[in-house]
Amino acid sequence: MGVYVLLVVGATSALTDAASACRSWPACGGRWFALDSASLAIVWGHRTAAAVTGILVVAVAALAWRRDESLRVRAATALALASYPVQIWVGAVAATSGVSAAVAGAHLALGVVIFAALVAALAWTLETQTGDLPSTEWEGSAKGADDGEPTPGSGPVATAYAYFRLMKPRLMWLLCLVASAGMALAAGPDLEVGTVLATLGGGVLAIGASGTFNHVLEREKDERMSRTDDRPLANDRIPLRNAVAFAFVLAAASMVAFLSVNVLTAALGLTAIVFYSVIYTLVLKPNTRQSTVIGGAAGALPALIGWAAVTGDVVGPGPTGIAGLGLAAVIFLWTPAHFYNLALAYKDDYERGGFPLMPVVSGEATTRKHILYYLGATLVSALALAAVTGLGALYAGTTVVFGSVFLYFAVRLHRERDRAAAMRSFHASNAYLGCLLVAVVLDAMVV
Repeated sequence: MGVYVLLVVGATSALTDAASACRSWPACGGRWFALDSASLAIVWGHRTAAAVTGILVVAVAALAWRRDESLRVRAATALALASYPVQIWVGAVAATSGVSAAVAGAHLALGVVIFAALVAALAWTLETQTGDLPSTEWEGSAKGADDGEPTPGSGPVATAYAYFRLMKPRLMWLLCLVASAGMALAAGPDLEVGTVLATLGGGVLAIGASGTFNHVLEREKDERMSRTDDRPLANDRIPLRNAVAFAFVLAAASMVAFLSVNVLTAALGLTAIVFYSVIYTLVLKPNTRQSTVIGGAAGALPALIGWAAVTGDVVGPGPTGIAGLGLAAVIFLWTPAHFYNLALAYKDDYERGGFPLMPVVSGEATTRKHILYYLGATLVSALALAAVTGLGALYAGTTVVFGSVFLYFAVRLHRERDRAAAMRSFHASNAYLGCLLVAVVLDAMVV
């Protein structure tokens, strides 16, 4: 995380502006720790953090060899150690000669290599230490923190609530926040209220349609899983034909809302419904352990929907024109790091349902390792988003703080290997993305 802090600070616009205050290295004009301005304070904070982190990298590499870790762990830490002085040299060149695109790109790329090497070393070390120990993530009551919804009795209110549950409302807040972040990145403070209302309204309807189609198509599997056996179609609270009609009505209404924005937004919305309802639910989820990875595209599409609602396109001119795609990449890579925790917590349920998810097919230790892989990739993608958008201090602080929290609970999952640990990591992943998206909106909307 020390390396990640350095990367994020270097990628934000604040440090780019501050660099002009000190065009010498290692001291600023012969003065050490000159704090005459906020810009110089940022420069010296960055250089001090780089020195401290460098000591930690040396210590990690030394420990890997002293403890006779596996060859791949020692190789990864050696790569980080060898790359670090090169990274410092490139940073010195950037400080003394001005930041060109080539130098900035090399500086960022080297930092990512160091960060990736340390993430891999961490994942492999934890796998060696805990991979052969007993795992109990799925034991105990299957009704956990994720699903404890009350089931009302009979009557109009109960029926209305059942239809509401068909829409998977728990997905709505996060996916609408994704679309909001896409719109904020595209428009900034010029974002129009009408565009927001039409896009989010269409998004809620599209999510509801996708969720209802998912309930329809998985109703038989839901009956076999204790986590889902109380869903409205699994317990016959709603007739099948009513649910199908409800899904088509929601889909049609979402298209009307999206078309009021523009045609591309409607096309992307329809793609999201079809992808989740057909490709993910019918093709991927029952047939491959990579369904979670590929299915992340469904969650990433709202970022493009929000971007297209403002710009009328997927990619715009200039470096910031790919911000929508950058946000979509964050969501895509975050999805496995998020959902694998739930898959661990309900492994036996998914096995009964016939879903070959990673814990069922590859085991718990492999799944825990992949959570760290994808968490590392998510953090790098969040860094790349900062680099292309110029998001500021709030975004930088959010990805560092909540990324650290997510990493902490992911490591605890390796140590504890029970359902409570899996659910804590699951909720930490939600907190990371939710807070990151709020930071995107706030940073982008401030002039």
